[in-house]
Amino acid sequence: MQHRIIVLGAGYTGAVAAGRLAKRLHRDDVTITLVNAEPDFVERVRMHQVAVGQELRARPFSEMFAGTGVTLKLARVTGVDVDRRTVTVTGTESAPGTDPGTEELAYDTLVYALGSAWDTHDVPGVADHAHQLASRPGALRLRERLAELSAGATVTVVGGGLTGVEAATEIAESRPDLAVALAARGELGDWLSPKGRRHLAKVFAGLGITVHEHSGITAVDADTVTAGDGRSLPSDVTVWTTGFAVHPMARATTLELGDTGQIVVDGTMRSVSHPDVYAIGDAALVMGPGDKPLRMSCASGIPTSWQAADAIAARLTGTKIPHAPLRYFNQCISLGRKEGLIQYVTADDRAVSAALTGRFAALYKEVVCKGAAWGVANPTMGLPTRRRRTAQPRTTDTPTPAEASA
Repeated sequence: MQHRIIVLGAGYTGAVAAGRLAKRLHRDDVTITLVNAEPDFVERVRMHQVAVGQELRARPFSEMFAGTGVTLKLARVTGVDVDRRTVTVTGTESAPGTDPGTEELAYDTLVYALGSAWDTHDVPGVADHAHQLASRPGALRLRERLAELSAGATVTVVGGGLTGVEAATEIAESRPDLAVALAARGELGDWLSPKGRRHLAKVFAGLGITVHEHSGITAVDADTVTAGDGRSLPSDVTVWTTGFAVHPMARATTLELGDTGQIVVDGTMRSVSHPDVYAIGDAALVMGPGDKPLRMSCASGIPTSWQAADAIAARLTGTKIPHAPLRYFNQCISLGRKEGLIQYVTADDRAVSAALTGRFAALYKEVVCKGAAWGVANPTMGLPTRRRRTAQPRTTDTPTPAEASA
């Protein structure tokens, strides 16, 4: 009997994990099913570019996984029963002219990679009036709204983190006729080194971006936002970038979760409560250097997908479990198409004095984005062919000798 592996979600982490598993395991012994609602890979780190009208290269999963042994199921996950080891999906292909069907899929090993969405923080008016960049539909809606704006209209980006900084600079560069502002709870770039902060302030000034520091937004209306001190700031379009919230599906399961709703995992990305479930990317509560949780990001997620795939393959084949390094090296920030900032950091993500700025930093960031997309589009490239036969058909709650000694 083939061992059934189901991967939920085909973002950076899910797609990489599925491809890596296909490279590590023999297709006669396992089936690998990748469940995703969209047929194309979404470069989430480029959604601010989509919002200003830039076209990205299409990356259909049907081409990416052709010949790999990975089966793509286009469907939306509507339920996960980790005690019965089943996943319920809707929108699966059905007979022509009929409604999309509902299907229950059984698994022996589940890789949970459903990721995250925007976090409204329950601020009044955000869901009704603000735009988000956490998904392609959201970026496309923002694109349509920005195209409607006439010269002099105001755009307020709420959130002073990486997404907010990239969104504000991209919009200001592409639409210099708009009045772009950024509202930050703290100071602009307060997590950066002094060199990084100086460069960020210089770029913002050059693009004419107004910065509202120490201005947590407490309400959003159709044409204004309200700051914590009571000020009403004009905003014809509000872009909400105050962080991500984990997909709520896990809360409906019996998996052990952290306070954030992320799945608690061990060092191999295996659920501490259900050993046949692995969680990766934004869905997982992963402890990194300094015993600090990894932040939700592509930089954190891809190494977790490597670790999970290699651990699953090792446990199924009875070999030693390798360990991928889970640490940070830098933060790559695009500041429009012509400027960038590479902030070097410690292993636990604290800024050091060194930073790369300017045009070369923009090129560096572009190489990083292309490299991440290439790694997803070529999921089995770059790995030595090590397809091993499984020791025996089994479920993952039966440890192998190698696992027991790891």
